[in-house]
Amino acid sequence: MSGRARLALCAAAATLMASCALLPLVDPATWILQAAMLLAVQTGVGALARRVPLARALTVALQALVTLMLLTLAFAREQAFAGLIPGPQALHRLTELLQAGTDDVGRYAIPAPLSDGIRLMLVGGVLVIGLAVDALAVTFRSAAPAGLPLLALYSVAAGLSDGGTAWLWFLLAACGYLTLLLAEGRDRLSAWGRVFGGGPRAPGMDTGGGAVAPVRTGRRIGAVALGIALVVPFGLPALDGGLLDGAGKGVGSGTGGGGTISAVNPLVSLRDSLNVNEDRQVMSYRTNTKDTQDLYLRIVSLDEFDGTAWKPAQRRIQAVPDTFPTPIGLGPDVRRSEIRTRISAADWYAQDWLPMPYPASSVDIDGNWRYEPLGRTLVGDHGQNTRGALYEVSSLIVQPTAEQLAAAPQAPEALQREFTKVPESLPPEVARTALKVTEGAANDYEKAVDLQDYFAVNGGFTYDTQVQVGSGSAAIARFLKEKEGFCVHFSFAMASMARTLGIPARVAVGFTPGSPQADGSMSVGLRDAHAWPELYFEGVGWTRFEPTPNRGTVPEYTQADTPGNSVPSAPRPSESASTAPSAAPSASESCSVQQKKLDACATESALAAPGSGDSGRPWWLWPLVGLAGLALLAVPFLPMLWRIRTRSVRLGAHGRTEDAMAAHALAAWQEVIDTAWDHGIGPDDSLTPRGAAARIVRLGRLDPDAEAAVHRLASTVEQVLYAPRPRPVPGLAEDARRVADALHASVSRPTRLRALLAPRSAVRVAWAASARWAALLASLSARRATLLRRPSGQNG
Repeated sequence: MSGRARLALCAAAATLMASCALLPLVDPATWILQAAMLLAVQTGVGALARRVPLARALTVALQALVTLMLLTLAFAREQAFAGLIPGPQALHRLTELLQAGTDDVGRYAIPAPLSDGIRLMLVGGVLVIGLAVDALAVTFRSAAPAGLPLLALYSVAAGLSDGGTAWLWFLLAACGYLTLLLAEGRDRLSAWGRVFGGGPRAPGMDTGGGAVAPVRTGRRIGAVALGIALVVPFGLPALDGGLLDGAGKGVGSGTGGGGTISAVNPLVSLRDSLNVNEDRQVMSYRTNTKDTQDLYLRIVSLDEFDGTAWKPAQRRIQAVPDTFPTPIGLGPDVRRSEIRTRISAADWYAQDWLPMPYPASSVDIDGNWRYEPLGRTLVGDHGQNTRGALYEVSSLIVQPTAEQLAAAPQAPEALQREFTKVPESLPPEVARTALKVTEGAANDYEKAVDLQDYFAVNGGFTYDTQVQVGSGSAAIARFLKEKEGFCVHFSFAMASMARTLGIPARVAVGFTPGSPQADGSMSVGLRDAHAWPELYFEGVGWTRFEPTPNRGTVPEYTQADTPGNSVPSAPRPSESASTAPSAAPSASESCSVQQKKLDACATESALAAPGSGDSGRPWWLWPLVGLAGLALLAVPFLPMLWRIRTRSVRLGAHGRTEDAMAAHALAAWQEVIDTAWDHGIGPDDSLTPRGAAARIVRLGRLDPDAEAAVHRLASTVEQVLYAPRPRPVPGLAEDARRVADALHASVSRPTRLRALLAPRSAVRVAWAASARWAALLASLSARRATLLRRPSGQNG
């Protein structure tokens, strides 16, 4: 294998190894097989183009064209010419798939299902990165900059994944890049011939050429550097909070009482969960209370509003206590009861915060979890998440009365000051609308109920999950004007308006109670994701309100004998399991529990996915069809490619021995003969080299420089054929090219095109194949005759 071919293989391998970092993002991961096959075709096309050889820019352009054709075949074959050649319709289809993939990436949680759009983004991205790596490392012979696209690929994957096995993907990507660098170093060193390998060798040891010692040294250096990169971080002291912490998981890395939880925004994830085609189960739970309509599973509270987004404030975290303190603000006179809930998270659901009923009083869970006291939340440390978690939570059901809420005194000054902050960028109409809606209310409780009724009942608002998320001041004002949105908009608007009225407020993110199952458990799906406002009342604490229409349940304490309250009783969770905008029942709602357990239910995503399941052919068949199509397309260009390759070999470098120089002179002369043939001057084997040269000059109407060049070539050939010791003549390749240029300039454009695309001298391939076939038949006939004669000779 040549050094260039080895380098191409290493470039493809490095791209695939870096692409493995994308595997945790999608389930199933079968797309990597398709990407590997298409990448192999792309690499092979580049290797063939460099062997011809084509110009560097043409090589990259040819690879890009083939890549587009392969993607067309795999994803838009029905809209393409002959299923392979991309046209306007095929390009439009690819654009639609990319847009759908972008929407799917924003809609699904990790790992996302492998939709056609996501598959195109993954496979296409790998091919684009592979093309860049191959062009830099192989075509332009510069492997070091090829690490930039590899780094970009790995960085995107590492930024989206949960980081559980990040070290493995880093190891694979680093090994691929180091292998590429070593392959390039070996290829460069081998051009120098034998390389000094150190001290003298013992007798009998191999002293052959090759870049042995430098390559081995490079391997050792790379292995040591990679080992240091992997091992040293584990030995360094943990960084407790700060910039690095905020860029990572948002959690302090210490194991004591320090550390911080940093600001993150889970709202895009929430919207995406509501818009999924298939309502995947996030978790299931069992509890010892029959009344689960108020059992919201809270993840995190967003208590800081800076005008751009609601987000969790950066707070101190600590070790998880055995028993949580009494919830802040909860007085002894408020009725409460304690329940136990056993929760099991799905294997695919990876969330940094632990979903729990609020307010939790204790949690029994294994793993690296930390406790944030003010929000009463648990957050994962050192990459800990909820994937497959099984835990038990003790929590309180707090049941205040309307009278207790109405009689609540002023909140403490520190809490009032922190949780009534609104940014200066908040439009004035937000506060004006709050004052207008709550006009006539006697206390903060009545104001809160008026705000809830305004959004849920009498304000003319519509629930729609397809609108833009928006979490800033302008988005709240737009929502109040257009009156369309989903739980994020309702909760943000109510919390902001409550703060303008001096009521401490924050937003909680989590899940509604879910749907009861036949076995007595509750199932919580992606569509149960929800956001709701929590308002603070001294003596009761943080209290849930439900302004989002047709979502969750309206708390009983807001349905007391309050004047003007017309909030309808919310449906039970079993009646509102689906939150899809459509009123028609989904396939999952009409599916029995037994069918769900057997995965025999039809899903919305399977019915809605364009082109899915349109044929039973295996996915790997289409790349094979693509290879066949490329082969058919390449057939008309084979004569041209053969001539380019032959010309390169004939006029290429040659050795310094007499035999090598003689062979080079004959090859250059043969190239002149074939070039003249391609331009309409057929060969005449009866002529001497000198006579053939004169004939080419006469029929080709060559200029004086080209005439002198062809005669020099003829004279050199005669010396090679007849002189006892021919003398070397330099510049034979330049003379052959000068003759070719003169012949090219002396003919018409159609003749030039034919000489390029359909050279007459390409018939030599057929002659050579015919001669080899005849020789093979003669050899087989001779062997057969020998075998037939052997027995008769033995019998005689």
